[in-house]
Amino acid sequence: MTTFTLILLCLFAFSAGFVDAIVGGGGLIQTPASLVLLPQFPVATVIGSLKIPAFTGTGFATIQYVRKVTLNWRLAGIMCATAFIAAFAGSEVLTLVSNRFLKPVIFIVLIIVAIYTYGKKNFGQHTQKTHSPKKELGYALLISIGIGFYDGFIGPGAGSFLVLAFITLLGFDFLHASANAKLINLSTNFGSIILFLLKGTILWKVALPMAACNGFGGMLGARLAISKGNQFIRVFFLVIITVTLLRFGYDAFFM
Repeated sequence: MTTFTLILLCLFAFSAGFVDAIVGGGGLIQTPASLVLLPQFPVATVIGSLKIPAFTGTGFATIQYVRKVTLNWRLAGIMCATAFIAAFAGSEVLTLVSNRFLKPVIFIVLIIVAIYTYGKKNFGQHTQKTHSPKKELGYALLISIGIGFYDGFIGPGAGSFLVLAFITLLGFDFLHASANAKLINLSTNFGSIILFLLKGTILWKVALPMAACNGFGGMLGARLAISKGNQFIRVFFLVIITVTLLRFGYDAFFM
């Protein structure tokens, strides 16, 4: 691996951290770029190594959100623990099987997300749902297990899916959805890191410099999102969903 390749990886890591802090989906920038720039390594090894910068960027962003946004810590704690276990399991499966069969499914899901979000102008602008504690817990566990496993298994887009799930199922606005998504995403990344540490497959000479750049991008992105508020996050979300749609469509049907 050349120095130029490492510089490119760090630039992509910074961009991924910045985007992920605002609406999630930073993996859609970081993961494809790393797979292209590091073709000599197994896919599972590359994705496992990327969990280090993803964790760092999410960590910096989470700190910014927690300082400014009020959270339901009981619900968040349950979701974090569940998502950790689900991501650990997902990463274990990643080391055993191919994940290409999921891409067409994700492509269809993203089409639905894009149409719904573009059509619903007040989507994510304010809290609209009031659930019973039992129903809220049920949705929380569903989100944690489903997206937690996906993040450990493949990863890209998990942050955006978390934001979407918090809004559509739990009725959060974009700011609170983004804040809670950061916490859950931090747990999923940690679960995957533990698995790959046990496997001994992390490329530290790549992971550490990318982690520093991702963390700096995450800190700047979170500050911008908090200062600009819901409308800015909504627009950014729509842009990322569109890019995600195009990226997964290309991967699913042309590669």
